Amino acid sequence: MGVIDTARRKQVDLAALRGRSALVTGGASGIGASLGRALVAAGCHVVLGDIDGEGARKVAASLVGPGTATGLALDVTDAGAVASAVESIVEARGSIDLLFNNAGITLIGDSEQLSLAQWNAIIDINIRGVVNGVAAAYPRMVAQQSGQIVNTASAGGLMAAGLLTSYVMTKHAVVGLSLALRTEAAGHGVGITVICPGAVETPILEKGEFGSINGRDYYLKGQGIKKAVDPDELAVKVLEAVVADKPLVIEPVQTRFAWRLNRFLPRIMERASIRYVAKQRKSGQRG
Repeated sequence: MGVIDTARRKQVDLAALRGRSALVTGGASGIGASLGRALVAAGCHVVLGDIDGEGARKVAASLVGPGTATGLALDVTDAGAVASAVESIVEARGSIDLLFNNAGITLIGDSEQLSLAQWNAIIDINIRGVVNGVAAAYPRMVAQQSGQIVNTASAGGLMAAGLLTSYVMTKHAVVGLSLALRTEAAGHGVGITVICPGAVETPILEKGEFGSINGRDYYLKGQGIKKAVDPDELAVKVLEAVVADKPLVIEPVQTRFAWRLNRFLPRIMERASIRYVAKQRKSGQRG
């Protein structure tokens, strides 16, 4: 399975993206904002959608390049709103070329403490939000016989991680959707790519905590890395994957190593996760 490997990857010409139309959800911050920045720099015409509409508009106004960007308020759990955003792009540009289903939330803590409302919220945003994007854009792309859908999952969509159980569940669903749909989409000239990064330096590192678990500490130490992935660097690698039609983007190198180890020695990774969960609980009790 093709994976973007930064240690050996060749420089990819992003000129192929010039003039393409794109919708990026979760575009007010983090990976979404960085994707917008990279797309505008590549000459794309981008719509940044986010539940924080004002934030999306501010990011769009700050972007500079041969491309263009606009921001709008967009709740990805509202299927009608997502469909309207896609249709407005088609009306303005004649097609929807790129869809980045990037909006998502996280919850960190012991699963018995989760309320049903919290379970429903993470399912609605992380899974249904992606499904709403696919349902709105994919039929258009099939009719066009062109286009690319990029779904933001996580390393948690490839491996189990205790204390992130609800998040892991949703990201496994996104990976499964993406890889399965890719086998259908290929016959229509449509590409599907799924992003599976480890910890990325975004606001999500500081969010989703409940109980006594520290989010930033969990994400970084749990993955054996000292510094989170730079979202701007990740965004460029994602666009390179789009041009090369790669199925998976896994960053950084430690995450790729862990993924491969998990595939061949799953019990070792399971035991490591059990020990890390116990360590986090003990640390939280001391705090």
